[in-house]
Amino acid sequence: MSEPRWLVDEMLGRLARYLRFLGYDTEYAHGATDDAIVFRAKEEGRRVLTRDRGLAVRLPDSILLTRTDIGGQMEELGAAFPTLRQEVRFERCSLCNGSLTPLSAVPPNADRETLPADVLSGGTAVYACSLCGHLYWEGYHTRSVRTRLTRWHRSEPASL
Repeated sequence: MSEPRWLVDEMLGRLARYLRFLGYDTEYAHGATDDAIVFRAKEEGRRVLTRDRGLAVRLPDSILLTRTDIGGQMEELGAAFPTLRQEVRFERCSLCNGSLTPLSAVPPNADRETLPADVLSGGTAVYACSLCGHLYWEGYHTRSVRTRLTRWHRSEPASL
């Protein structure tokens, strides 16, 4: 079975970012109509994640999520898709879904005032988005995301 390519509706924008942290090709249909989402999902071979019951009915392969909190949404998605990864990967831009590429050095045009010393010195791997150029590296934010993912993954299933 091939890895899913997700299309996330407007109600699940934060979930889109977390799926990108996990390395999944996840497009965010911000501002798109249901008709546009249906068309795009079929055209691009994407599986829709939604909180919209009407949209879910139109796409039998979609996953309807009911929880409003990101932890609950990850839990529901994990139940519907048991092979969902739980580890952060530096493969997708959390902002635009572009592919990340490892860099051999920090680009000269990078905002050096905002980069940690270990990143500037070459002591930390740096990745750049192929589309928007955003830089990524292992740091506090990545550790924080890992902690949340671990907590959500270990949580008890919600009672119905």
